[in-house]
Amino acid sequence: MAAAFRMPRYDTAFSLAPAKGKKRPRIENGKHLAWIRTLPCIITGQYGVEAAHIRYAAPHLGKRDTGKAEKPDDRWTVPLSPEMHREQHSMNEQDFWQKYKIDPCQVAMALHGVSGDDDAALVIIRNARTRP
Repeated sequence: MAAAFRMPRYDTAFSLAPAKGKKRPRIENGKHLAWIRTLPCIITGQYGVEAAHIRYAAPHLGKRDTGKAEKPDDRWTVPLSPEMHREQHSMNEQDFWQKYKIDPCQVAMALHGVSGDDDAALVIIRNARTRP
């Protein structure tokens, strides 16, 4: 009799990910990506960067995990030199960012908030690189 009063718990009840089989459309922002590519690398400070998408989830910031065939929204990007971008994808992504003591989600959010403002971006990048 107790089973009749049991509430069903769906797989997605506490998940930011879409239900299995459903993809949420990616929010693209070509103008933001083009601007990110004009900035210096957040690790090395060199120019000539790529817009690196952050793939892992940060639920406390509203960033959900992405599937293997899925790219995150363009707001979740940071400027990385080609070498650093390759390294990011060659290992566990969270280990990569911990190695350089950078919170890429916070940096991506801050850069998205000032998108197009070069001076503000340089301050954000400088602060990201000098954190203990």
